[in-house]
Amino acid sequence: MSGARLIVERPGLFDTVQDRGRIGFQELGMPTAGAMDRIALALANALAGNAPDANAAALEMSVLGPTLLVEADSVRIGLVGPVEASLIASEGATPKPLLADRSHTLSRGQRLKLGSIVGVTTAYLAVEGGIAVPPFMGSRSTYTRAALGGVEGRKLKQGDALPLARDSASPRAELALAAPFDYGHGPLRVVPGPQADHFTASGHATFTGSEYVVSKEADRMGIRFEGAKIEHSALGPDIVSDGIAPGAIQVPAAGLPIALLADRQTAGGYSKIATIASADLPRTCRLLPGMRVRFQTITVAEAESLRRDQERRLAAAIAALKPARPEGGIDLRALYEENLIDGVVV
Repeated sequence: MSGARLIVERPGLFDTVQDRGRIGFQELGMPTAGAMDRIALALANALAGNAPDANAAALEMSVLGPTLLVEADSVRIGLVGPVEASLIASEGATPKPLLADRSHTLSRGQRLKLGSIVGVTTAYLAVEGGIAVPPFMGSRSTYTRAALGGVEGRKLKQGDALPLARDSASPRAELALAAPFDYGHGPLRVVPGPQADHFTASGHATFTGSEYVVSKEADRMGIRFEGAKIEHSALGPDIVSDGIAPGAIQVPAAGLPIALLADRQTAGGYSKIATIASADLPRTCRLLPGMRVRFQTITVAEAESLRRDQERRLAAAIAALKPARPEGGIDLRALYEENLIDGVVV
């Protein structure tokens, strides 16, 4: 392992190391954890130069990002999400704004200052080679509720050192997204069940016909929604505990839906009215308290088709990464390629 590190000089609100998750251990009661937004994680890793099959660990930042000091010869980062970012080249220097949705190469002694994340929940910072914390059960993802994975199983704090797999960045041009990725819009699409019979026809109509608000009880485990109460059938809200899939929507006795996300428990005893289609999970995980949503029922076949289409679009977005324009200067080649004057008016 290299001796390269990123030092946390100021932590953000909730920064954790995440990869695609701890897959294959739910039967043992181990949640998957992993990135809330797998789309943004994949794009950040691609910008940093990490192959899709590498499952490189990155930094997931929630609401407010950290300030990091570079202790490496150089490090290439891929930054994805609407996060305010700036580079402090040396002690006392004026911060220089950095663009997101592209890669940057940082040098020893420089500081990366990451601020507010605007309009969504999370943003991602990937590094070339990945963040080299020790894997646990095949994953470097942090699961804070059991203090496992990542950096001591917790969010980052001041003084933490993030080990890097590489001492220096590879010699290549910086890359940028050709266009923002389209997460979709409109209602969150759901597949009925698995306890659809625990709800009356009126309850199902309420669920798909009402607007719900994301409550303040929203985190990596799940989102509680506020709005119209969903009526249970005579079978009631409780079941014998069974497995919980990503995006499962539980409805306890209070009648309000709860969408279960990355840090969800592996089993639960509340009836589930539906499951969010996997193609809409990244969009769900970006929701902030106060945002309004609706739910739309689709078939399993439609949900599978949506996911296949999304994976094709993600692969296309990665294949379309383009050379990034130089920071703080004019890209003369791009300027010469533009038709700046189409005519002259006298």
